[in-house]
This record gives sequence, C-alpha cells and structure tokens, in this order.
Amino acid sequence: MTNQQLFRQDEIPPLNIHAILRQADIRPSKGLGQNFLSDPQILEKIVRSAEVSKNDHVLEIGPGLGSLTRHLASQAKAVTAVEIDKKLFPILVDVMKPFQNVRLIEGDILDIQPADLMDTSGYVVAANIPYNITSAIIRHLLESACKPDRIILTIQQEVAARICAQPGDMSLLALSVQVFGKPKIEFRIPAGAFYPPPKVDSAVIRIDLYDSPVISGESLDAFFKVIRAGFAQKRKTLRNSLSHGLHSPADEVSGWLIKSDIDPDRRAETLSLQEWKTLIENLKN
Repeated sequence: MTNQQLFRQDEIPPLNIHAILRQADIRPSKGLGQNFLSDPQILEKIVRSAEVSKNDHVLEIGPGLGSLTRHLASQAKAVTAVEIDKKLFPILVDVMKPFQNVRLIEGDILDIQPADLMDTSGYVVAANIPYNITSAIIRHLLESACKPDRIILTIQQEVAARICAQPGDMSLLALSVQVFGKPKIEFRIPAGAFYPPPKVDSAVIRIDLYDSPVISGESLDAFFKVIRAGFAQKRKTLRNSLSHGLHSPADEVSGWLIKSDIDPDRRAETLSLQEWKTLIENLKN
C-alpha cells in the first residue's frame, strides 16, 4: 500500500513544534534561519502551489522537523529531504518513520550534487531557507547535470518582492534568480504562523525554471561578475560602478555601454535582464 493511500493531507495532524524542541532541549538556530511552520492549511497551500502530484519526485531543502515533508510525502511519489542541522536530524528521522517514500539525508545541499540525489531532471524543489543563500542554491541546482522543473521557496516577504522586481527596482538577487527562471509570489504567510515567529512576514514564491539560463552557460561567470560590479556602488552611474568594480578605464566602460545602447549615466537597478545580456554579449565580442 502506498503512502498516497495511507495518508491524506487533511488527515495529517500538526506537529507541536514547541513541545518537541523543549523535550529535546533544542533552541531554534538564528544562524540557520530556523522558524518552524506547522499550520496544516498553510502547509497544504504550499504543496498545492508546487502542484505536487503522485508522479513527482521532490527534493526538500531544510525540512527541519518534517512539518512540510509529511505533506509533500502524502502527495508525491518520492521525497528526498536534506537537513543540515545535526541536532534536528534524529528527531526528523523519528517523525518521518510512517512514510516509506521519504529518504532523509544529513548534510549541506551546497556540498551535495543534485545528480547524486535525484535520478532524473524535472523534479520539484521545496525549501524554507535563509534569504542569503537563495541565489546560491538556485544556481547550484540549475547548473547541476540533473535540473529541477520548478522551485518553491518560503522566504522573507521583502526578499520575495526583491526577487520578483522589475527594471527600475532591480537588484543583484533579482537578476541572480531571473536569469534562471520566472519567479512569482504565490501567497504571504504572517509571522505568527511560525515558531518562533520571525520579525517580518514571509512569502511563498514559485520559480518556474527555463530549459537553459537566459545567459548562455559559458557566459554565466562573466554575467555574475559584471552585475556584482554594477550593484556594488548603487548610487553611482554604471560608468563609474563598472569602471571601479571591473578595474577598467571609465572611457572604455562608456564605449562598451554605448555600444550596447545603454546610457552610461544610468544606474544598475534600471537595467532589464535583456540589457544585461546584451552587455555581456558585447563584452564577449
């Protein structure tokens, strides 16, 4: 009998996060961004946003105590969950014992090749992660030989908005994500839904990944180098910020920008992803 037959989402009782942590004498780690979500309705909504079906293989990053893991397992064909916290891992193993379609891995996802975890491309990623490693994880996943189809992230609401930003309000994080896929905010989660509650509200975003990055693979390193330089000194014009960040003469940078139909006096946040792509292509040529 499969887990889909044994467990329905609406039959999964919520975990008493506070009691479990207290019994284990564990305090949530701020460094690991540990804010645990246990509200069944929100967990079900996340799974629906991910469109998890009985044919899907799911890679979950940061399962914590298994609240979302159980809901994913009730809908997916198989779930592989990677947890970095050694203290939480034994508890996670115990919580997930009833689910036979879940494989638990202790480790840092950035140190593990997705191809070593997933048999084929096209899987679904679910993650509740600190915002400062969001772009690193996405790049790690998409540059793998085994690529996901879509990624569902639970992150700070402000960060979610930054990821989905448009020209005029672009950021380094937005470009780092949008070069790989199209992000969309699915819904917001109030801080009070978590234990311990974070200082700000959160949001769930879905990123539907492109078959290949907007910037071709061999130019990705140059792309990241250039956008880091462009955003390093946001108040400066592109002429000055790129000249300083790339250690190039200002007149050469101006010529490069003009050749790309970009006014050297513009600022980094005003450029679209396509304009950055043109800039990189002209740099290569």
